Amino acid sequence: MKVLSFLSLALLYAASTSANRIRIKQVHTTRHIERREPQSSSDSQTSVGSGDKDSSFSLNSVHDLIYLADINVGGIDYAVQLDTGSSDLFIKGETHPLPNTTTTELSHNLTYAIGWANGNVAYAPVEFLNISIPNQAFVDAQTANNPALGYGADGIAGLGFTRLSSIDHALSSAGSSTGRSLLYNLFEANPSEPNFITFALHRSTQGEDNDVEGSFTIGEIEEEYVAITGNQLIPTWPIQNPYRWNVLLDALIVNSVTSTITPGKTRVQGAPSNKAVVLLDSGSSYTYAPADFVELIYGNITGASLDTAAGYWRVPCDQEINMAIQLGGQVFPLHPLDVAPRTLTDSSKCIGSFVPQSLGDDWDFDWLIGDNFLRSVYSMYDFGDFDSEGKMGNPYVKLLSIIDPDAASVEFHKQRGGTPRTGITYVGLDGISVDPTFFISNDISQSLDMIGKWMPAVLAVVGFNALLICVGSIVWLVLCIRKRRRRALARHPRARTGATPLPLNPINSYIAGVPQSAGNQSPASSVHHYEPVSMALTEDTFVPPSPAFRKESQSDRPKSAAY
Repeated sequence: MKVLSFLSLALLYAASTSANRIRIKQVHTTRHIERREPQSSSDSQTSVGSGDKDSSFSLNSVHDLIYLADINVGGIDYAVQLDTGSSDLFIKGETHPLPNTTTTELSHNLTYAIGWANGNVAYAPVEFLNISIPNQAFVDAQTANNPALGYGADGIAGLGFTRLSSIDHALSSAGSSTGRSLLYNLFEANPSEPNFITFALHRSTQGEDNDVEGSFTIGEIEEEYVAITGNQLIPTWPIQNPYRWNVLLDALIVNSVTSTITPGKTRVQGAPSNKAVVLLDSGSSYTYAPADFVELIYGNITGASLDTAAGYWRVPCDQEINMAIQLGGQVFPLHPLDVAPRTLTDSSKCIGSFVPQSLGDDWDFDWLIGDNFLRSVYSMYDFGDFDSEGKMGNPYVKLLSIIDPDAASVEFHKQRGGTPRTGITYVGLDGISVDPTFFISNDISQSLDMIGKWMPAVLAVVGFNALLICVGSIVWLVLCIRKRRRRALARHPRARTGATPLPLNPINSYIAGVPQSAGNQSPASSVHHYEPVSMALTEDTFVPPSPAFRKESQSDRPKSAAY
């Protein structure tokens, strides 16, 4: 297996756009990346609030991560941020136009929640994770303003649905079908492999080596996280034809207190009123949530306060915050180091990684969940499984918790001081909880995976044997009934028996008008004698017809639009 290591650094960023939806095929592979520090503090200013100057702060002061990987465009490698919150590819090179590319006259602007890029739609051969695309559409940016560029990134590689791609939308409006997203083309290049991607986003730790490795795969699950295959899938919202990797949030659990969504709080039309629609965005370092929920996290912490000018919470670094998020009926703990990360300028100061911010009514999600949560899980984004007829099912997400809350408490206090906690558990809705003492080993996970793989064949054998037993039982029953019937037909009529048989008198012949002769008359000639008739009941024999077997055709799965 080829493993993709990540460039990892601090960033506060979220991405989104809109477009058409196309069918996605399948592909496979992975690679390595490294960690980078910001190149200049002047490029690392960004807003976490409404955009007012007073609500900005330097990302250079935040010890966090951004995840980058190299992509080859026109024979040249460029470092790009891997972003599940968008679907377009843009490159800002040292020259414009980029070498070895075909530039069109179509000018295009990509707008993100934080930042933008403007340039021309261009085409070039692209290679990513050893998969070659002969002609990929992207934006050759002439100007750009995006936080990722301040950390050595040359652009952003969107890993969302083609339906979200504004490049595809623009080209489709012009009558072209060549604007499909990077992942669509990667899957189409190798349709024999599963069409999912996975992330393992590792964290940096204060005072340790700056090199931080994570992993990103296409169509392959890393061996140490194979247990994710047994986890329950989390449907996207909407379930069919989604624009983004949106899922439903059930509850927030902070220090054993479970808080649910107030009915009617979601702004997303058609979503369940007691759920929040959240976007899983690898392109954002932090989580943006409604202010009342963020206050539930930091409001009861001694010494914590909301910096209204900056738009985030200041938290004492020695305060351990134990919390978890319930998604799709499953509880996922967060590492306390990610709930309140240190600032690089002053290691005694920490900030809340959950940022109080209302996203407004223009978005199709209520929360934006970033890397501060995603580092605590191994995540799989599946674009939809294919059935036996080649029809693609609905997309979904699977998450595997990689945090042992007790061990995380030890790691926290090793860096921040104090005494670790033990016996940390989280109980969500319906009593769903995470037991920190229970883990599935790789051997058990592989065994479960093998059982799942061979279970259909085992069930088929069991079903065939059951059918043979049923048929044999029916044949035996029919033969027994027929044999019993033959015995009934051969039975003689029943008659009386006794010590002295009853004498049988001859029947008198009698013809009207003809007198009987004296020799023919019996002593009781005037009485008619009737020969006794046996009244024994005969046994009715009923042979039931053989049951008719009817094979029901398997109903087709609901057809969804093609990716």
